[in-house]
Amino acid sequence: MAGELIKEAESNMKKTIEVVKKEFASLRAGRATPALLDKVMVNYYGTPTPVNQLANISVPEARLLVVQPWDKTVLPEIERAILKSDLGITPASDGNVIRLAIPQLTQERRAELMKVIKKKAEEGRVAIRNIRRDTNEQLKSQQKDGKMSEDELKRSQDEVQKLTDRYIKEIDSLLSTKEQEIMQV
Repeated sequence: MAGELIKEAESNMKKTIEVVKKEFASLRAGRATPALLDKVMVNYYGTPTPVNQLANISVPEARLLVVQPWDKTVLPEIERAILKSDLGITPASDGNVIRLAIPQLTQERRAELMKVIKKKAEEGRVAIRNIRRDTNEQLKSQQKDGKMSEDELKRSQDEVQKLTDRYIKEIDSLLSTKEQEIMQV
């Protein structure tokens, strides 16, 4: 029973890591990546639709994104959605494709991004700690119900703590990688 709880906790921690990775990928770090447009929703015939479901997104150069819609009639809507988004990028359209030039990051923008990624990393750490707390509470309730001994409880809690430490360390390494990417000129 304790093994199942620990496996569930590990699974939840892995999901948290994936969320943190996605959050980091969606932050503009001076380099073009299709993940920048993941959160941009386009009003497509009255339905909010992600850009990547309406167009091909390519990176021909390090600082350029090209959005090529499959349906040319949706081009103005995609443009509007990109302008409304918090990316801070102005789209340039030629009627067939939208070009997004990723500007160099200013020092102020770098500082802002650093704050944002640190906040996202801390949210990830908190989520992992919450998983640890919930798992430990479940383990304690099992011990109270007589389903496991105190030694098993202690062993299981130690295992959960090791998982927590491992995944928090992983978040920290993701954070340092992203910080280096942002500070790179």
